[in-house]
Amino acid sequence: MPQAQLMDGAGLARQILEETARRAADLKDRTGVAPCLATVLVGEDPASVTYVRMKRNRSRAAGIESRHVALPADTTTTELVAELTALSADPAVHGILLQHPVGPHVDERAAFEAIAPRKDVDGVTLSSYAAMSFGLPGFVSCTPGGIMRLLDAYDVGLAGKRAVVVGRSAILGKPVGMLLLGRDATVTYCHSRTAGLSCVLREADIVVAAVGSPRLIRGEDIRPGAVVIDAGYNAGNVGDVDFDSAVTRAGLITPVPGGVGPMTIAVLLEQTVTGAEHALGV
Repeated sequence: MPQAQLMDGAGLARQILEETARRAADLKDRTGVAPCLATVLVGEDPASVTYVRMKRNRSRAAGIESRHVALPADTTTTELVAELTALSADPAVHGILLQHPVGPHVDERAAFEAIAPRKDVDGVTLSSYAAMSFGLPGFVSCTPGGIMRLLDAYDVGLAGKRAVVVGRSAILGKPVGMLLLGRDATVTYCHSRTAGLSCVLREADIVVAAVGSPRLIRGEDIRPGAVVIDAGYNAGNVGDVDFDSAVTRAGLITPVPGGVGPMTIAVLLEQTVTGAEHALGV
């Protein structure tokens, strides 16, 4: 039985990080300033702590300084906004990452909007979303940006293709759909209230799974030869796509792990260096 070609996000991410490290070193040589990424974590959720630690380690490996702000779980929206506003005003900080979720008692959107657009290297503000939607300069949401880089690396033509995005989150589903639309794909959004999801998926040339439901999409839902991007990550290293059945139907497919995940961090750090270059006029 034929098998889909795996899209090696880990390998592509290594290439991006190598170039990012070269740019960071060049920036420091020319200006004496290293790019700096500030990470902000509210509470001690184990998964979030692990993610932030991983991002900080990758930052240092790429020559990017890391400043970490750890806040207690009972931090209020006002307190969090104040921290983010201060980081936005600090010229030594070039990028800001607010690890989310931040807890149900915090107005996450208000917190995101306290991040200056020029430092929104995670692409979470309304300004960044507007730039993605209108094809204007700005920072992309990191996971959608990583997905687009993967599609380009594997020469996936997008113009005229039918793309189905399963998920409508503000930092993944919605922006990746807008980025695909900007490349002339015909985009359909699906979500928890979509009727006949399988029928919609079977018409898709490109499927982006970004809903956070393990193995929701099965092989029989995939059009033979389609490109399948699994941006889901669930307990046990399981994606939103049932890989074993989908791999026999798709033409290209991302594994979990090793597909979209590494690209997210690579784009985050790449955009941090870009933010530093802009701030320093290089």
